[in-house]
Amino acid sequence: MSYRYYPSILQLVLTKNKICSLILTKGLVMLRWHKTVLSMIQQRQDKKIALAVDTSTDEFPAILINNVVKLFEQVKPDTILVQADFKIRSISSVKSDTIKYYKHGKSSYTLVLEWANEEKIDTLFYITDVTGFLPDEINDVNYEMIWLVPGIFSPRVPFGKVLKIA
Repeated sequence: MSYRYYPSILQLVLTKNKICSLILTKGLVMLRWHKTVLSMIQQRQDKKIALAVDTSTDEFPAILINNVVKLFEQVKPDTILVQADFKIRSISSVKSDTIKYYKHGKSSYTLVLEWANEEKIDTLFYITDVTGFLPDEINDVNYEMIWLVPGIFSPRVPFGKVLKIA
């Protein structure tokens, strides 16, 4: 099955912090992952969540990553945005930052996973191709982990759930 990526959701209609409907630009199609991510965010309105972005490569379309960030910004603006490659580059409000890529291909998840534990994050969403380093000692986390994987590759993850976003 092949998917085409249609870049943006034009507008989210909010009522009492719940999305009532999506207004789409003529010709755009809401893909299955849009609805799934939207539902996941809505179900976690009362939870402390973070969105981490693997900035070690710009191999995937920036518009795809930016649309995911924008979705979190509009639906749950108190989401914490973490930009990381082999180290944490920045931690900020999801609506106050832009993604900066470093393009060296080196990635490690250790510091972000440890940070999420220390900050008592309830759910960590991580946009990555899951090719980064993860030590054998970390074989589970005590929060919900959702790997948002761009592209067609469907990797195995040591824990958590995988959701392909392309």
